[in-house]
Amino acid sequence: MIERIRNVAVVAHGGAGKTSLTEAMLFDSGAIKRMGRVEDGNTTTDFQPEEIKRRVTTTLAVAPCSWRDHKINLLDTPGYGDFIGEVKSALRVADGAMVLLDAVAGVEVQTEVVWDYAEEAGLPRVAFVNKMDRENADFYKALERMQASFASKKMVVCQLPVGAAENFRGMVDLLAEKAYILVRGTGEAQETAVPEDMSENVARFRDSLIEAAAEADDELLMRYLDGEELSLEDIRLGLRQGILKGEIVPILCGSATNNMGIRQLLDFLVDFMPSPLDRQGATAEALTQAPLAALIFKTLADPYIGRMSYLRVYQGVLQKDSIVYNANQEIEEKVGSLLQVMGKNQQPVDRVEPGDIAAVAKLQASVTGTTLTVKSSPQVLPGISFPEPTLPVAISPKSRGDEEKLSSALSRLLEEDTTIRLEKNTETKQTILKGMGELHVDITLERLQRKFGVEVETGELRVPYRETIRVPVSRVEGKYKKQTGGHGQYGHVFLDMSPLADESFNFSESIFGGAVPKQYIPAVEKGIREAIQEGALAGYPVTNVKVTLVDGSYHPVDSSEMAFKIAAGMAFRKAMEQAKPVLLEPVMNVEVRVPEAFMGDIIGDLNSKRGRILGMEPQGKTQVIKGQVPLAEMYRYAIDLKSITQGRGSFKMEFSHYEEVPANLAEHIIQEARAAREAKAE
Repeated sequence: MIERIRNVAVVAHGGAGKTSLTEAMLFDSGAIKRMGRVEDGNTTTDFQPEEIKRRVTTTLAVAPCSWRDHKINLLDTPGYGDFIGEVKSALRVADGAMVLLDAVAGVEVQTEVVWDYAEEAGLPRVAFVNKMDRENADFYKALERMQASFASKKMVVCQLPVGAAENFRGMVDLLAEKAYILVRGTGEAQETAVPEDMSENVARFRDSLIEAAAEADDELLMRYLDGEELSLEDIRLGLRQGILKGEIVPILCGSATNNMGIRQLLDFLVDFMPSPLDRQGATAEALTQAPLAALIFKTLADPYIGRMSYLRVYQGVLQKDSIVYNANQEIEEKVGSLLQVMGKNQQPVDRVEPGDIAAVAKLQASVTGTTLTVKSSPQVLPGISFPEPTLPVAISPKSRGDEEKLSSALSRLLEEDTTIRLEKNTETKQTILKGMGELHVDITLERLQRKFGVEVETGELRVPYRETIRVPVSRVEGKYKKQTGGHGQYGHVFLDMSPLADESFNFSESIFGGAVPKQYIPAVEKGIREAIQEGALAGYPVTNVKVTLVDGSYHPVDSSEMAFKIAAGMAFRKAMEQAKPVLLEPVMNVEVRVPEAFMGDIIGDLNSKRGRILGMEPQGKTQVIKGQVPLAEMYRYAIDLKSITQGRGSFKMEFSHYEEVPANLAEHIIQEARAAREAKAE
C-alpha cells in the first residue's frame, strides 16, 4: 500500500550518528537480528571496505524496515562535505529528511549544508537530538542553536529528555503527556508519570506545540483562538499538516548507540512523516495505473556483477523480466531481476510499486539521473543536480602499459560517482582527476585499486603556461643548407614577427619576384606552426604572434619543402630570442560563495594569491565574491577554502585570459622548466 511507505533520508554532520541510528532502527524493527557498531565495522549500511577502514560513511546506502505495517526506506548518507553528491541523491528521491544533531555539538557545518539542500528540495524534516547519553550533552543548547540557525522554521519540541549525559534515562512525550524510562540497549521503555521537577517545562513546551499545531490549520486556529481546548487527535492532525507543509520541524531525542528512544522515533515517522501520496498529491489508484516512471538515483559499478542501479518508482509498476524505455538516451533496456536491498544484502522481488525503492542489476546504458519509463508514453523526470568537483590531482598508472586499464576503470567509477571528473590536458600531457576534496580523491584512488586492480601515482599539477613577445622584429634570417653526395638541401627565409592582441597566431607572406616559390610557402607556415609549440624561454607554446614571410631564396635543384620547413623553424626561434619573450600564465574568473562572516578572510586570502577582487554581491544568506586569480594559485583552493570557512564556502572558476607572469616568479618557473628538459634529454 503506497500510503504505508515512508522514504526518509538520514542526514547530518559527520559523526552525529546516522549509521548507528539506522542500525538501531533496523534492529528494533526486526530487520536485523543483531545490532552492529561502526567501531566494529559490522553495521548494515557501512559495508564498503573504505567505510569500514575509516569508520565513516562515504556512500549512500538503502535500508528498508517494517514498523506497524508500514515500510520505512531509510537512506543513510555520508556526513562529510566531500560526499555531498550522495546526500543530494538521497534527498532527490526521499519524501522527508531526518536531521540528526549531536547533543554536545548541536548545529555543525554540514547540518547547515544538508538543511539548505532539504529546503531546496522542499522536504519536510524531523530533527533528532542524538547522543543524549554523551558527556556534556545539552538538549536545550542544541535547541537554541537550531532556533538561531534555522529561524524561518518553527522548531517544535515533541519530546523532552529525562536527564542528560550519564543520567539520561528517558524522555517525556509532550503529545501524550507521558514519560518513558528507557532500558539501555534493548529499545524497550517503561511508561510512567511525568517527573514532578519537569512539569513546568513540559507545560511550557506543550503549549508551544499546541499553538504551532493550531496555526497549521485554519479551522483549528479559529477554535484555539476562541479558547476551545483541542483534543489530542486535533493536535496530532495540526502537527502533521504543519510538518507536511514544511512549516513545523518536530524535535525528538535519544541515543542511537544505546538504543534509547528509537521505537518512539519509528512511531513518529509512521504517524507524522509524509507518504508518497502526500508528496505527489495523487491517489494510490492513479499512481498505480499510470505509465511507468522511475528515476535511477545511484549506481554501483562492480567489476564482476556489473552495474547495480538503485531507483525509485514514482508511478506505474516495475515488473521483473520486463522491457523499459530509457527516456534520456532514447533506448530500450531489459530489466532482469528486481532486488530489494539492505546495505550489501539483496532480496529478489517480482515487482516494485509506486513510491517504493529497489535496485536493478546489469542495465546496459542507464546511469544515475536516468528516467526509466515506457516507450508508448515516455516522460523524463527531473534529474539530480550535483556539485562540480573543485580539487584536481594529476594521476598516472604505476605500471607502464596500464593506461588503457586505468581509462576503463575510471569510466566505470564515473558511472558510480557523479561528482568525479576526468580531464586529459593536451598541453601539460597530464590526466587530471577532480574530486570534492582530499578524502574523496583518496577513496576514489583506493577504489581504483580494490575494484579494478589499477594502482595510481599522483603528481604535481603542471600549469599550462604560454610564451609571447613584447616587441616586433624584422628580417630575421633562417637558412638551412646541407650538401650531400647527391641532391643537397637548401631553404632560406626572412621573417618579420610582431605581437598580436586579438588572436593566438597569424601567418602571412609578402614575397615579391618569386624569392620563395609559392609551392614552398605552405612548408614555411608548417615549420612555424611546429616551432610555436616550444618557445625560447621555457619550452611552452607561443601565442599572440603574427609572423610574415618577407623574403628568402631558393636553389633550383636542392630546395625542398623539408628544407624550407626547417629554415622557417630556425628563423622563428631566432626571432623569438630577439623579440623580448615573456612568460604568460592562465588567469581564471573565480566566484566564491561564503557566509558574510568570512568575507574579510576570503578577500585577504585571494589577495595573497595575486588575485584581483572585481565585486561582491549578496545572494540569499551568502555573499558572492567575484575576482580573477592565476590558475597556479588555485589548484589547492578547495582545501584552503574549506579551512577558512570551516566547510561553509564553495567556489567555481572558469578560464578568463592569459597575462604576463611577474618577473620574480617567471625566472623561477623558467629555470625549473629548463632543468626538467635537460634532465629528460639525458
